[in-house]
Formats: sequence, C-alpha cells, structure tokens
Amino acid sequence: MKQSPLILSSLALMVSTIAGHGQAPTADALLKTARFVATLQQQDLKGQIRKDARKFPVALYLRGENIQLSYNHPTSGEPIRFHMRLKDTHYDLLEIVDGKTVRFPEAKLGQAIEGTDLSYEDLAMRFLYWPKGIVEGVDKIKNQECWLLRLPNPTGHGRYAQVRVWVHKKSQALMQVVGYNKEGRPLKRFQVQDIMKVGNTYTLRRMRIDRFEPATSKSLGVTYLEFDKPKVAAPGGLR
Repeated sequence: MKQSPLILSSLALMVSTIAGHGQAPTADALLKTARFVATLQQQDLKGQIRKDARKFPVALYLRGENIQLSYNHPTSGEPIRFHMRLKDTHYDLLEIVDGKTVRFPEAKLGQAIEGTDLSYEDLAMRFLYWPKGIVEGVDKIKNQECWLLRLPNPTGHGRYAQVRVWVHKKSQALMQVVGYNKEGRPLKRFQVQDIMKVGNTYTLRRMRIDRFEPATSKSLGVTYLEFDKPKVAAPGGLR
C-alpha cells in the first residue's frame, strides 16, 4: 500500500510534534485528527459493495462535515440513503425515509447491508468518537509503522465491545480496524488495501472486510468496499 500524504492540518502537526519529542500522542488526539481530515474532503465517489459474485453500486458524497452514502436495493430498487453529520465531539447518524431525514435507529446499527459482511455500524465507524481510548504502543501494518489504539465501547449499543485501531504514524490515516465482542474475540477486520489521489487529497479506493466466527476465529465471509477514481471534467464541463 502506498503511503498516504494527506493534507497536513494543524492537528496532524500537533500529533507529529508530540511524537517527535518521544511522547506517544493520546488516543483522543489521534482520533480527533482522523475526524478532522475526514471533514476536509469535498468529493463525490462512486463504486460498489462486493461479496463473491454479488455486487451493487454505491455512491459516497463528502461535503465537509456531511457524509452521505446511497445505493438502490439490489432487488426492489428502493433508494437507500444513510447520512452522517460529523461534529468535533460527536456525530449525528440519520437516514432519509420518504424524503424526510430521521434519526437512525440504534437497533438497526448492527444489521448487515444486503447480505454482505458490512453493517451500518461499520459504515458509520462511530468508534472514532468513543472516549477514554488507550494507546497500546506501536505496531506495523504492511511494514508501515502505526499507533495501536484500544477503544472500549461506552454506549452499550452495537456488536463491538471494543475495537483496536491502527493509525499510520506519519499521515494519521486509518490503516486497520478490528472489532471484538465482550469476550475479546475478533468479529470483524477492516483493512485499507488501496488509496487514490483525488485533486490534492488521498482517499479510500479499496477496503476489505473480514467477518469471523468468534469462538474459532474462522472466516465467515469477505466483503469489499471499492470506489472508482473520479473522472476529470473537461474544460467548460462544470455543472
């Protein structure tokens, strides 16, 4: 995987400065940087969710603190709209039903999306807002040094009792996430396998999601979230 030279925000510089003085940054500082970088994005991405021979198109719209993922139900064709509004200390999770924006029900968070290994909870990545995380040390993902964070779930909602997050030391980009049940056994692993440059920023191109049987850690399925590189508009092609 290529190293991701994301936009250097003041928060990223702060984290790098602390690390440069031999001090491990706090989990809150690392996650705040990741959230801040997300709000810098201004992109429209189209791609697909794919599991085995089953796949269906998705679209991701990034407008600063507003993120919307949409797709049409593979069978009925019903439009599905999943919306997040990112804040500094929390997020609002919403869905659009019959043209109206309503709060996303907590009970629906863990539901699989159209029979894949990806849930709404996974797409929201709400763990980025969980407080009282712990930096456990440094680990390597694909020979890239990362901070390893452990985040306990303070909400009591969702499938994950805790997650571990690998954050790239230089770019503060998320490299890998593993979600665990209350017994500490892995349920899912998310691996960023490829990124792409869009304008002056780098964003996700391909993520692999592995789902495990908790008792044995045996693989139960693999799903991919993939996005196409946006086409460059020709001169005079502005909408």
